[in-house]
Amino acid sequence: MSNRLARATSPYLLQHADNPVDWYPWGEEAFAEARRRDVPVLISVGYAACHWCHVMAHESFEDEQTARIMNANFVNVKVDREERPDVDAVYMEATQAMTGQGGWPMTVFATPDGAPFYCGTYFPREHFQRLLLGISHAWRADRSGVVGQGKRVVDALSAPRPLPGGPPPTAETLAKAVELLAADYDPVHGGYGGAPKFPPSMVVEFLLRHHARVGDEAGAEALRMARHTAHAMARGGMYDQLGGGFARYSVDAAWTVPHFEKMLYDNALLLRGYTHLWRQTGDALARRVALETADWMVAELRTDEGGFASALDADSEGEEGRYYVWTRRQLREALGDADGEWAADLFGVTEEGTFEHGTSVLQLRADPDDAERYARVRDRLRRVRAGRVRPARDDKVVTAWNGLAIAGLAEAGVLLDRADLVERAREAARLLVEHHHVDGRLVRASLGGVAGESAGVLEDYADLAEGLLVLHAVTGETEWVGVCGALLETVLTRFSDGSGGFYDTADDAEALFNRPRDVTDNATPSGWSAAAGALLGYAALTGSTRHRDAAEAALGVVARLAEKAPRFAGWGLAVAEAFLAGPLEVAVVGPQGDPAAEELHRAALLAAVPGTVVSRGDGVDDGGIGLLRGRSLVDGKPAAYVCRNFTCRLPVTTAEALTAQLAGG
Repeated sequence: MSNRLARATSPYLLQHADNPVDWYPWGEEAFAEARRRDVPVLISVGYAACHWCHVMAHESFEDEQTARIMNANFVNVKVDREERPDVDAVYMEATQAMTGQGGWPMTVFATPDGAPFYCGTYFPREHFQRLLLGISHAWRADRSGVVGQGKRVVDALSAPRPLPGGPPPTAETLAKAVELLAADYDPVHGGYGGAPKFPPSMVVEFLLRHHARVGDEAGAEALRMARHTAHAMARGGMYDQLGGGFARYSVDAAWTVPHFEKMLYDNALLLRGYTHLWRQTGDALARRVALETADWMVAELRTDEGGFASALDADSEGEEGRYYVWTRRQLREALGDADGEWAADLFGVTEEGTFEHGTSVLQLRADPDDAERYARVRDRLRRVRAGRVRPARDDKVVTAWNGLAIAGLAEAGVLLDRADLVERAREAARLLVEHHHVDGRLVRASLGGVAGESAGVLEDYADLAEGLLVLHAVTGETEWVGVCGALLETVLTRFSDGSGGFYDTADDAEALFNRPRDVTDNATPSGWSAAAGALLGYAALTGSTRHRDAAEAALGVVARLAEKAPRFAGWGLAVAEAFLAGPLEVAVVGPQGDPAAEELHRAALLAAVPGTVVSRGDGVDDGGIGLLRGRSLVDGKPAAYVCRNFTCRLPVTTAEALTAQLAGG
C-alpha cells in the first residue's frame, strides 16, 4: 500500500512510503485522527542513514502482521529527526527520562494530545508486537492511568528550569577545562571515553584555539591532545582509507571498527579541524586528511543544485559496512598475490578479520614504506570498490549542516590552495540564500531544490551565519555579511529567552508540549553556542556592541559547563577562546587582483589564530563593513590593520610584517 508519506520531501519518510503501516507525517492531521478514533499515537523517529532504523523497518514496519496491529490500534506517525529536530528533542528527552537512555529508532506512545506515556528505542518484532498489544489493552482498560502518566511526564519536562548565567569563562576557567579534559583523555588511543567513541571535533577546535592563545609552553598539553586524537582517528578504521571521509563513530575505543554511516556534519566539522591543525603546526597528515575529506564531500555528497546531502547509509545489500570491508583473499584477487599481501599487512587486514564474517576494516596505523606502491594499490582498490553496490544517500539538504560545510570548504580552499573548494562553498551559500531563506525566514531543509515545510531552528540560523562570515573572510564579498546580519536579527528577536540565552525554536514555531533548548554541544554545535560564535564574529566585523553583548551573555552558561562537562561544551569553549582573544580583527585593503593585496590577505588567513575575524576591502568603499571603515592604503600601497575591539596597531604593507604582528597576538 502507498501511505501518506509518498508526498514527503524527506528521503527517510519516502523509505517508508510503501510500508503496509498506514503512516502519517508529523502534523495536526494525525493527532486529530487519533482523537476521532480515540486511540493512542505511535511516533517512530529515525533518519535515513540509521542502521537500526532499517533493521526495525525490515522486521516490523514491512511485516503485514505487525502493520495490522499498528493500524488497528494506533495512529502511526513517522518523523525524520533531521528534518524535525524539535520534535526529536522533546520526545528524546522524554525517552531518556523514562528509560535512562536514548537512540534511534525512537519509539514513543503518546496520547492524542501528544503527551508521551511510554517510550523506547529499537524493539525486535516479537517484543514489539507484544508491546503494541499491551499498550492497546492498557489504553482501553486503564485510560486514566495512561493519561495520568502522560500528564506527569509533560509536567515534569515542561517545568521551569532556569539555566545558570553569569559572566563568560575566564582564562583560569578555560585552563581548568583543559585540565579536566586531560584527566579524561585516552592516552593510548586518543579521544575521550570508551566505546563507542565519537570524534571530538569541537573539543579539538577548542584545544587548538587554547594553544594558539596561551602559547607553546602553557598550551602544550592542549596541542598534544588535539594532535594525537586527530592522528589516531585518521589512522583508524573510522576514516575511509580509500575514499576519504569519516564514519559517524567508532564502536570500539581504538577507532578500529566504525558505525559505517557517514554524516555531512561530522565531515564538515572535522574538515575544519584538520585544516586548522595544519595551519597551526604544518602537520602533513592533517593536510592530507583535510584535502581528502573535502574531496570526498564534493564527490559523494554534493547535489545537482550545489548543496550537500545529509549522509551516506551504513548499509548496502542489506548488510552494514559491506561496501567498505575486505578480506585478505579479496585483496589478493584485486591486486595479485604480492601487492595483496603487502596491502593486507599495511591496512591491518587479518585472516580472522577485525569486523564481521572474517572481514576487516582498512586502517593505516603507519605510513607506507613505498609511496608509489601505496598510491597504485590504493587507486586499484578504489576502482574495485566502485564496482560494489554503493550505500544509499540521503539527498536532503539541511541548512545548518550546509552552513558548517561552507565554513570548512571555504577555509580549506583558501588555506590549502584549492580555489575549487571555495567555489563549492560559494555555490552552497547561494543555494541556501536563494532557496532556504524564504520571506526572511529559514526553512530547515530542501530536496531536489524544493524547500521543505519545516521551519529552521536556531542551529540553522547560527551555523549558516557562521559559514557566511567565513565565506566573507575568504572572498571579501560583502553580500554574505548582509545576509548574516539578517539571520542574526532573527536569532535575537525570535529565539531569545529574555535572559541572555536562546531556545532552539522560534517564538512563532509550532508549539510542542515543551519548547526545546539545549546548551550542550553533541555531534554538532548546540544552537546556543553556535549563535554565540556567530554573534561574536559579526560584532567584531561590524562593531556592533549589541551583538557582542548578546554573545557575552550567551557565554555565561559555558563557564558552568567548562567546570563540569567540558567534553560537551567544545564549541562553546572555542567561542570563549575567541572572546578572550578579542577576537583579533584583521582588515586588509587594496585593489582587487592586486598581487600585494592578495599576498596580505592570504598571510592574514594563514597566520591568524582560529577565531580571528578577517575582512577584505579595496580601500575606497567599505561596503558597509565597520572593520573596513576608515582603513585606507598606505602611501598608495595595500595595507593590513590588526585590531582588537576596533583599536588598531600601525598598518603594515608586507606579509612578513603582518605575520609578525599576528604572532604577537
